[in-house]
Amino acid sequence: MSNQRLASNSSIPQYIPTPPEQAIATESEPTIANFDATLATNNATVSHDGASGSPPTPTSLNGDNAVVSRRSTPSQKGLAPPTLNNLPHVSLGPVAHPSAHPSSLASALRALNDGSAGSGFRDFHVLPSNDSPYTKSISSTAPASPRIPPIRQNSGSQTPRVRPHATTLSIPGMTRSLVSPDGKIADRDVAAKLVIIMVGLPARGKSYITKKLRRYLSWQQHNTRIFNVGNRRRVHAVSSPTKPRQESSVDMPTQAATILVNGDQVPTPDSPDQKSSTDQDDSTPKPMDQSAKFFDPKNEQASKLREEIAIDTLDELLDYLLSGGGSVGILDATNSTIERRQNLFNHIKEREPKLGILFIESVCKNPMLLEANMRLKLSGPDYKDKDPVKSLADFKERVKAYESAYVPLGDYEEEHDMQYIKMIDVGKKLTHFGLGGFLSSGIAHYLSSFNLSPRQIWITRHGQSMDNKLGKIGGNSELTDRGHFYSLALHKFITEKRQEWLVEQKNKIAQSSFPPVPGDQSPPYPDLNRELDEKNFCVWTSMLMRSIQTAQHFEADEDYDVKNWEMLNELNAGKFEGLTYEEIARDHTDEYTKRQMNKLHYVYPGVGGEGYLQIISRLRDMVREIERIKDHVMIIGHRSVCRVLMAYFMDLTTDDIADLDMPLGMLYAIEPKPYGIEFHAYKYNEAKGSFDELPGYRPAKTVDRSA
Repeated sequence: MSNQRLASNSSIPQYIPTPPEQAIATESEPTIANFDATLATNNATVSHDGASGSPPTPTSLNGDNAVVSRRSTPSQKGLAPPTLNNLPHVSLGPVAHPSAHPSSLASALRALNDGSAGSGFRDFHVLPSNDSPYTKSISSTAPASPRIPPIRQNSGSQTPRVRPHATTLSIPGMTRSLVSPDGKIADRDVAAKLVIIMVGLPARGKSYITKKLRRYLSWQQHNTRIFNVGNRRRVHAVSSPTKPRQESSVDMPTQAATILVNGDQVPTPDSPDQKSSTDQDDSTPKPMDQSAKFFDPKNEQASKLREEIAIDTLDELLDYLLSGGGSVGILDATNSTIERRQNLFNHIKEREPKLGILFIESVCKNPMLLEANMRLKLSGPDYKDKDPVKSLADFKERVKAYESAYVPLGDYEEEHDMQYIKMIDVGKKLTHFGLGGFLSSGIAHYLSSFNLSPRQIWITRHGQSMDNKLGKIGGNSELTDRGHFYSLALHKFITEKRQEWLVEQKNKIAQSSFPPVPGDQSPPYPDLNRELDEKNFCVWTSMLMRSIQTAQHFEADEDYDVKNWEMLNELNAGKFEGLTYEEIARDHTDEYTKRQMNKLHYVYPGVGGEGYLQIISRLRDMVREIERIKDHVMIIGHRSVCRVLMAYFMDLTTDDIADLDMPLGMLYAIEPKPYGIEFHAYKYNEAKGSFDELPGYRPAKTVDRSA
C-alpha cells in the first residue's frame, strides 16, 4: 500500500460499491455500442414526473461546472480505482471501457485533446490534467521513471536563514535528523546547547549538585563538562594575574565524585586529556594566599583578580560548547552578586547570542546540614592536612565575607527574563522561573529527586535460567535448580546485610565527634538519620519470569516490598530472540559484525528490536525514582539493564556501558554519600550458599566479546 496522505474534499463525488444483487442485474444489461448515443444520454435526462430537464451540475475542484457521466459506476466487486471511464468529469463511452483495445483508448484521448470528437464532446468542460487529482492516479503504460530526490532549498522569505533552528527534544537512540543522525544535539543547533551558571555561598552543595548533574547528563549521552573557577583560582600566582591558555579548569574526574571501595578511597590514574589544573610543573608560580581576607569584597585587587579568573574560565567553557563538541557546560563558582551574574550573562551573549543560559542556586537553611557541609570542606584542597579547628574557623570567616555582598536569585533575574532554578536544602524545595528548552526542564525534574538520606542500592542479575543454560539470548524462560538456589541465598544474605547496616549507622552517630578530627570524611547528618528504623526495603524486578522467580523469597517475606517493572525488562533482541550468539554469527554475519563494531549504537533488527541507547532512555525515569526514594532498594535485572544502571552510579564512560562485565552471580552494593558513593562487590559462592566480598573490586570490561 502506498504510504501517501489522502485529502478529502466535499466537492469530489463519493462512490458507493454496487450491491451484489444489483451487480448481477447489471451484467445482463446490453453494452452501449454507439458513441453518439452515449453522449446524447449524458446530455439529457428525464425527471421522475416525465418532464425532461438537466440535472444539477456538480462543482469541480476549480469551482467550474463539470458534467457527471452515467457510466462512472463502480465495478461489481467493489470500489473500482479511477479510470478514464469512471471519472466524474469525463465520459468517453464504450471505447474507454477497460476491455477496449489500447488503440481505441489512445484515439479517444487524442480526440478529447484535439476537440475532434464531435460537437457533443466539445461541449464538455474538462479540468486541466495538471489540476485534476484523478488524472494523477491514472495508471500509465510508460516504464517507471527513477525517483528524483528533492533538492534542499530555503522556502522562507529570507536567504540564507537567519532565525535559529528549533530546540526540540534530542534523545540519542530515540530521535534523529539529517544534521544529527545519532540523536545528539547537533553542532549547528547552538540554541539547544546550555550554559549552567551555579550560584550560592560556599558549603551549600554546589559542587555536589554539579557533579551529579554532569554524571546524569553524560549518562544521557549529552556531552557535559564542569568548569570550576576554584580550580583556576587555586593555581594563580599573585605576580601572574593572567592565566596561560594551556592550563585547564575543567573538572572531569573519572567518577562524578569520590568512590570508596570497601570504605577506602581508590586512587584513579590521571589521563593526559583530563589533567587537572592543580597538576603543575616546577616552573609554575607558588599558589597565592587564599585565606578569608582574599574573599573580602573590600579587597579590590583580589576582587579584580577573581573576576578575571571567572571570565577566563567562562571562555574555556564557551570554547568547549562552540568548537569542542560540547552540549552542556557548567560554571561552578559562587557568582553571588548581581553584578557578577550580569557580567557573565553579557559575556556569553557577546560570544554567541543563541546559547541558552540557566542559573542554578543552592541554598541551605538547615543549620545541621550546613554544619555537616562545612566539615566536608576541611578535607578539600584549601584545607587538606591542616588543623581542622583553625580551618573551620577560617572557612566560616570566608563565608561571612561572601554573605556581606550576597544577593540571591529572584526579582532581578525575573525582570530581565533570565531562567533560573533555586534549590533549597538539597532538594527539599525547588522553585524555577522561565525554563525554556528540553535540557532545562529535564534538569529541573532531575534536581527535584535529590535527597541525602542514608540508604543502600543493590544491583544483581537474576538466577540462572533455562535459556542461560542453553546459551540463548532473550526469551522468557524459568529458573533452573541452580537459579532457585541463588534466589534463596540472595534473600538470606540481603537480610543479614540489612541488619548489619542498621547497626553500623547507629554506631557512627554515637561515635561522631566535634570538633572534627583529621581524616573525618563521613560527617553525620543527624536530622536524616532519625528514620533509620523506619526504612523499607524495596525489591524491583522486571516482568520476565526469571527475574520474578529470583525475588520469590522476598515476595514471601512481609518485611520486603516487591514490585515488577516493565522498564527493567531485558534488551529485546528482535528477530534474534531465542538464538545463540554462535547462531547469529553463523547465519547473520553482517548483523553480528555490525554489533561488534558498535554495540552501544547497535539496534537488533525485527519487531521490537532494541539497543543500549533505548535501554538508557527507558531507564531515565527509573534512575530518577531511585534518586528520589529514601528507602533501600534492590534491583533484580538483566545483563543490559544492570550494565546501564551501573554505568550511571559508577559514572562510567559511554564506551564502557555496552562492554561492562556483568556475569551471573555478582551482587553490587552502592551507598550514596554527600561526597560520592561507597561501593562493595560480592560474588555468589554456590558451595556455601552465600556471598563472598571481593575487596578492591572495580568494574571492568567483559572478556566475552559476544556478551
